[in-house]
Amino acid sequence: MKKKFIGFIAGLLIISSAFAQQKIVADKIVAVLGDKVILKSDIDNTIADMQRQGQTVPDNARCLTIEQAMGVKALVLQAERDSLPVTDEEVDAEIDNQIRYFISVYGSKDELERISGKTMYQLKEDFRDGFRERKMAAAERNKIVEDVRITPNEVEQFFNKIPKDSLPFFETQVQIGQIIIYPVASKDASDYCIDILKDCKAQIESGKKDFRSLAAIYSDDPGSKDNGGEYDLNRNEKQWDPVFLAKAFSLKEGQISNPFKTRFGYHIIQLESRTGDDAVVRHILKVPPITQTEIAIATAKLDSVRTALVTGKLQFGEAVSKYSDDENSKFTGGRKQGQDGTTFLTIDQLDKATVLVLKDLTPGQYSAPVTYTDERGKKGVRLVYLISQSSPHRENLKDDYNKISQQALEEKKSIALDNWLIAHVGQNYIYLDDEFKACGELKKWISASNSHTATN
Repeated sequence: MKKKFIGFIAGLLIISSAFAQQKIVADKIVAVLGDKVILKSDIDNTIADMQRQGQTVPDNARCLTIEQAMGVKALVLQAERDSLPVTDEEVDAEIDNQIRYFISVYGSKDELERISGKTMYQLKEDFRDGFRERKMAAAERNKIVEDVRITPNEVEQFFNKIPKDSLPFFETQVQIGQIIIYPVASKDASDYCIDILKDCKAQIESGKKDFRSLAAIYSDDPGSKDNGGEYDLNRNEKQWDPVFLAKAFSLKEGQISNPFKTRFGYHIIQLESRTGDDAVVRHILKVPPITQTEIAIATAKLDSVRTALVTGKLQFGEAVSKYSDDENSKFTGGRKQGQDGTTFLTIDQLDKATVLVLKDLTPGQYSAPVTYTDERGKKGVRLVYLISQSSPHRENLKDDYNKISQQALEEKKSIALDNWLIAHVGQNYIYLDDEFKACGELKKWISASNSHTATN
């Protein structure tokens, strides 16, 4: 429970101040470590955030929260002594990820600004110092535990300590790889899409129609058509197609681009507004229709790839690199990932089409090429590789050694970090408010604080 709680509050300690207007605002210094200050509002707002999000708040939440905060401050102080580099680009990337998460939670940038009572710029500035500290603390932690290793004997000892009735039960899990080829549409189909986009642009510029209504009618982008084609962009975000991003930031406010091509299809973009590296745009996407002729060509190509794989003339990772049009899978060696980044997936995490393909495969086998429609509605042909498949089972060393060894390693790193804190806790000036001196979780900090008091 403690580890799960600490992992959750690590982020809340940093982000809660951005929404402080809705929460407890009384401030008081409750702890000091070196030149780092922890405020009462930091603790109160973090607990309030947990309650607002429906998280279970343990009775000792305040003690655990300030213990986590003290640990972060200690790591930051050491990182400053060690001059560990944390770049503005790294911090900005972390902040952008957090902003995207909030936008997904609240539904839009405008709603996020309304809820927080702050502009995007103000939110990012509020986050900056906290996120920089988190990056510095993480860098120092990695430095402290970088040489920690785990042996098979230690893994077994770790597993044997787990109560047998607490071992998790796993449903069937699979590891799959895929190679996807997106057929190239004919010139006539591409020209048809370009003509539609040209007509849309002419209607908008003449005032006959507005961009929002035409996007709802004509756009083939399911992610934006119901929102009038609108997207919030940041030019430093890596998930956007670079051509799309460059075109958006080349426009003046209100200007509409000519039709242009990305890997998704053909677009027109209108720049609604721009502030520095942030922009609001609308776009219409047209995806040229694919005929059976193009699908047959892609199928034949993948069939040849499959033959080379089966005969051992080609390795799967090499085939992904050479032939797959799926940009995401090229960074995972073709392995399909879940939302949490793991490549071990349960059946309910797979789409129905993939489940049907796997039905006739055993581990190590490759499917025949099959037609495929991705989450954006784009047609392709894919080959599926069943890498591994487990049966439903209770966690055990034979089937789950990698997972268990990773858990054992993390526990060993946590112990190493605790030992480091105990050894270094007295290096900095420490002050703790009387409110927290009854916290058993803060024993090492209280002892060091008393030592400082006695010395003074």
